[in-house]
Amino acid sequence: MKKLDVATKSGTVLNGVLFSNQVADTVVIAITGIHGNFYSNPFYYNIGNTLSADGIDFIYAQTRDAFGQIETKNIQTNQNELIGSWNEDFSKADEDVAAYIDYAKNMGYKHIILAGHSLGANKVIYYLSKYYDSRVDKFILLSPANLEHLTSVVTTEQKLFISNQVENGKGHELLPFDFIGWLACTADTAYQWLYTDILNNVHVEEIKDFSQVEKIQHSGALIIGTYDRFTYGDPSRFLKNINDHMLHANENKLIFIEKTGHTYQQKEQELADSILNLVKDWCPKHSN
Repeated sequence: MKKLDVATKSGTVLNGVLFSNQVADTVVIAITGIHGNFYSNPFYYNIGNTLSADGIDFIYAQTRDAFGQIETKNIQTNQNELIGSWNEDFSKADEDVAAYIDYAKNMGYKHIILAGHSLGANKVIYYLSKYYDSRVDKFILLSPANLEHLTSVVTTEQKLFISNQVENGKGHELLPFDFIGWLACTADTAYQWLYTDILNNVHVEEIKDFSQVEKIQHSGALIIGTYDRFTYGDPSRFLKNINDHMLHANENKLIFIEKTGHTYQQKEQELADSILNLVKDWCPKHSN
């Protein structure tokens, strides 16, 4: 494994990890979700080791919210920064994704598969809906995050407090309570979770705003665990509903990992094998 320091357009340095055993022409980039680090999502090791053993490189692409707080540096301002889920700006999600794609392209990979887990999948949707990036061959969406389910626990009083903080110029201040029950963050970040559609792009209901999903011109695969608890009890229907709104729905592959949840516990290797099979099918001439 090799540690990566990847700079975004605005200069923020993100930390990733490259799994590679040899020269490869194919790479899978996995955009992390909120707190989607190695500690909470150990399946990244299975994916990285499985792909690299078969001559396919894997980039664990840590984004701004992989931890609560991450100390990093901005190469444009030469100043230290404290980023994380506590102050994430969703509008910069496309910068994070683009930074890793730029890195992969500069490294000379012929085939780039863009994956994302949980909120990282929503970021992939946001990116691919905003840009038609011909450098990307296929996408893999792993357990997209249903934001409305996550924010359903926020009380009316909490919503009012958040709005007042933002309106009174105090949006940069930390909330005196954990947002969505477990997230320590600023009012500005909480406000984006509640009231912007930047990453609120997948839904359980059939008639909702799927405008981002509908704009994606790439094809790929969607994966979910059949016990995923963020889908109001029907993960299969949730995934099929997302796919039904895609331009190339008939070309996409839907994979259901049985008897596991949002982070694929006890089925980490099955997930890794499924991803390997997808990539080998899409890029049969990858380096061995």
